[in-house]
Amino acid sequence: MHLRLAGKLFINFFLVIALIGIFTIWGGIHFIADGIIKQVQSKVKSDLNVAREIYQENLDDIRDIIRLTSRRFFIREDIQQGRFKDLRTELEKVRREEFLDILTLTDSSGRVLVSSRNPKLHGEEVNNQLMRWVVEKREVAAATTLIPVEEISKESEELAQLAGIEIIPTPRAKTPKGGRLNSGMFLLACSPVLREDGRIIGILYGGKLLNQNYVLVDKIKDIVFKGETYKGREIGTATIFQGDVRIATNVFYQDGRRAIGTRVAEDVFREVLEKGNPFVDRAFVVEDWYIAAYEPIRDITGQIVGILYVGIREEKYVDMKKRAIITFVCIVLIGVGLAMVVSFLFARSVVLPLRKIVLACRRIAQGDFSSRVELKSKDEIEELARGFNFMASSLKERDDKLKEATSRQLIRSERLATLGQLAAGVAHEINNPIAGIITYLRLIQKKLGKNEFGDGEMRRYLEIIEKETTRIGTIVRHLLDFARQSEPNLKPVDIHLILNESLELLAHKFRLQGIEIEKNYGVCPQIIADFAQLQQTFMNIIINACEAMEDGGKLTITTRVGGNNMVEIEFSDTGKGIPPENLHRIFDPFFTTKPKGTGLGLSVVYGIIMRHQGEINVKSEVNKGTTFTIRLPVSL
Repeated sequence: MHLRLAGKLFINFFLVIALIGIFTIWGGIHFIADGIIKQVQSKVKSDLNVAREIYQENLDDIRDIIRLTSRRFFIREDIQQGRFKDLRTELEKVRREEFLDILTLTDSSGRVLVSSRNPKLHGEEVNNQLMRWVVEKREVAAATTLIPVEEISKESEELAQLAGIEIIPTPRAKTPKGGRLNSGMFLLACSPVLREDGRIIGILYGGKLLNQNYVLVDKIKDIVFKGETYKGREIGTATIFQGDVRIATNVFYQDGRRAIGTRVAEDVFREVLEKGNPFVDRAFVVEDWYIAAYEPIRDITGQIVGILYVGIREEKYVDMKKRAIITFVCIVLIGVGLAMVVSFLFARSVVLPLRKIVLACRRIAQGDFSSRVELKSKDEIEELARGFNFMASSLKERDDKLKEATSRQLIRSERLATLGQLAAGVAHEINNPIAGIITYLRLIQKKLGKNEFGDGEMRRYLEIIEKETTRIGTIVRHLLDFARQSEPNLKPVDIHLILNESLELLAHKFRLQGIEIEKNYGVCPQIIADFAQLQQTFMNIIINACEAMEDGGKLTITTRVGGNNMVEIEFSDTGKGIPPENLHRIFDPFFTTKPKGTGLGLSVVYGIIMRHQGEINVKSEVNKGTTFTIRLPVSL
């Protein structure tokens, strides 16, 4: 016993602990993985914000340079006096000092007056979106701008060579084929040169070519990632894309070359370039996986012209996740092992006192009600022992009460049987004289006819005698019904049919008293019963309900299938109810609270239900109503 129960407890504990351990490991692994990934994604999102600020700061610097240069007095004077040679010298000086790739002055129509890089450009017509915007708004503008290679070559063949990057076929790209870029991506600013009267006499524009210009992306990497390395390699990278092509990056091939000309992955292409949304997720970058953040770069009209990217090499965080998971799993397994040891000791501590209780139960089963269990464990086992002791002390008392109740029931049954026999004899003896009395009363009434006593006092006396004699006959008939207790004529019957016929017979009574009938019939099978006896039972209960609702009310009849293959019929009225002190006596013969009642109606009902092996219960509240519930078996 001891070992078997202890083994069962231990196995159950083992299964519970194992399941909890498995669930904990599964949930912990997902939590750790998601937590690390979300933390890295949050970091790269923040890094992208910093990269954007650096990018915008460079654009703002160029804007300030062009704006301040356009307002220098010598430019306006040289334009008005046609001193373009001197003006070119000054612009060349500014371009070199400010590290600009182009710095060009045009007239208001876009014809080149001075190019700081190429004197031969004089007189050529230049037209781009930024210049048109400046002419329209008459103020400084700065934006990322694409300029065709043909236009760039007019300024400098060297710049045109840098801009025309060869596109390299890239794994996972949307467009795997190669080619060459036919435009360059500039951080460009334009500013109007205004005369004293406010008229535009020139447009100064200048900027930096981003293609193969690594100053900006390296600056972003140094500021954001601060040279952080993992396994000898820098983990952080930054890139500027023209369209989906890398034009400036510090993402390197394994041989140390920058991955210029490679394309962005297809999932990033669709999200950023096609939908215009930021992308923060795991992404394949050239040859490796990164936790990356991308966002679109737009020109002055809002058109997407490129992508700004920062990313962290995934390898470090994959290793970090593995270490965290291994540590977590080891901790859980150690905890599971300790829990198993504790559960084994606990199982033994539970089984020993339970064995004492089992032995005491056996003694009680043999009739020894003096058996007791003494335990001092200060826990639920001790409470169980106290409960057992209480049960043992109560068992004798309940057994005695059961014997007493059985004895009372037998006495009641014998008394009812004796009373029935007596009632049958009395009823037969009384019935014949009553029939004779009524016969002679009617002869007297007939002989009196319409003489001087016919409408007077004598006739009233005779009517009273007839009424009271008829009442005696009714009581006698009830006595016979109570005494007969005939066996039911059992056939398949439909209780709904019995109920409906009973209600039809009493319909006039409902109308006269203003009683509303509500039928809540459920789906019930036919039962094996005596149709007439059940109809007598239902009508008796319904009539009692009507008498309890003298001023009108509502009678609700509910049917349903209950437990143990029983059909339930419930009669609920809104009458005056039954006082609690009378509730337990309503089925006793000759008990009644009605002035003219016999006290046999419910006794007859009780007998019919018992002969059908059913049950009848009553609940009542004074001034609220009474509910009778009859339960009948489907088959006897």
